[in-house]
Amino acid sequence: MSDYTMTIDGEAVRAPDTFGVINPATGEVAAQAPDCTREQLDRAMAAARAALPAWRRDEAARRKALQTAADLLFAQSEEIGRIITLEQGKPLKDATTEVVGAGVWLKYFADLEIPREVIQDDDRALVEVVRRPVGVVAAITPWNFPLLLAVWKLAPALLAGNTVVLKPSPFTPLSSLRLGEVLRDVLPPGVLNVVSGGDELGAWMTAHETPRKISFTGSVATGKRVAAAAAPDLKRVTLELGGNDPAILLDDVDPAAVADRLFGAAFANNGQVCSAIKRVYAPESIYDEVVEALADRARAAKVGDGMSEGVQYGPINNAPQYERVKELVADALSGGARAAAGGGPIDGPGYFFRPTILADVSDGTRIVDEEQFGPALPVVKYRDLDEAVARANGTHFGLSGSVWGADADRAADVAARLECGTAWVNTHLALAPHQPFGGFKWSGVGVENGPWGLYGFTEIQVIHRAKR
Repeated sequence: MSDYTMTIDGEAVRAPDTFGVINPATGEVAAQAPDCTREQLDRAMAAARAALPAWRRDEAARRKALQTAADLLFAQSEEIGRIITLEQGKPLKDATTEVVGAGVWLKYFADLEIPREVIQDDDRALVEVVRRPVGVVAAITPWNFPLLLAVWKLAPALLAGNTVVLKPSPFTPLSSLRLGEVLRDVLPPGVLNVVSGGDELGAWMTAHETPRKISFTGSVATGKRVAAAAAPDLKRVTLELGGNDPAILLDDVDPAAVADRLFGAAFANNGQVCSAIKRVYAPESIYDEVVEALADRARAAKVGDGMSEGVQYGPINNAPQYERVKELVADALSGGARAAAGGGPIDGPGYFFRPTILADVSDGTRIVDEEQFGPALPVVKYRDLDEAVARANGTHFGLSGSVWGADADRAADVAARLECGTAWVNTHLALAPHQPFGGFKWSGVGVENGPWGLYGFTEIQVIHRAKR
């Protein structure tokens, strides 16, 4: 029951009340987090606003701070990783890797150029296009990668000269609170404020008069509410709202050769990844072989407490998501699907679910049409490739997708037909700080990462100097 505090104006701040943070491996409260009041949020917003003028003026100091922050995360990766495993459930090795990844993202943005473009320089005028910070940013983050996805927002926002008020998910607030504590001596007071609380706190943030930008990662339903709350004040928004990623296998693919990569990209973080493979379309000629290859890997997977040695997959993070996965799998089985592997919860405490491969399932089944966000993968049979592409695209989602085949050029041609922000060929979940990440349709608005992610935290300003 470590004592976690919020960071407001560079100071450790407690709240009058706290809320319990559940360890998903046990289903029991493992720690208490501060429950931020409305008055404390106002203080955080005021601190961010007051810190903005000095912070945006000193680009060199911003770059140095990001480098120092990265080094601190590298040095404390195991300590913070244990916090992530405690609150999120993922294996300690994966949690530590997440912290290191956050440091890599900070290093990337610390060195990224902020462009200043000359678009006219003649005897009449010098005209430059520059990027200015938008102002105070409200960042609201999810529970699947609580630290990494926070840094996806913080690194570009801070580099651009913005100040930030960060709210993590109430399911996983501890690692972000710890991040705020670690960075108190790195960032000037008010530049990064970290508050914790429930959904009500998020609503207060999006409606608050101070932020000029909302950066949100989470569900479609909440993303729509964020957009609606931001609209009256014309706040800028970036919304990353999840996906239902298809993987299309072509008829020349060798199931045995790709099964490990398919399974890894579907069950990474126990399936709790926005851009994980959520459904596989396999041609009729190799369908049974694909199902069995994936089922073999599901049956061999080691599930358990993320603190235990050798565990590959931890629990589902929280009770509502656990119940949702159970419901979707049960719905598919009652509709005629076959569990080639798994098919239900693991007996005992915690939110553990057997890695599940569902066969004899088709579009129109909820687990195919919706985002399951858990360790259950439907495999859909197809005869006609054009039909498979149409079915893959026939959803409100459009985050990412992949096509797998022996002929990479043919697979790339098919991938170009997918309606999604990232189309991979013979791989999936290949993410990097220099590569933009965003979605089509209901999967979001705007992008994160790379210079494009940086631009989302800036406004364009024209500097026009007359020479006559």
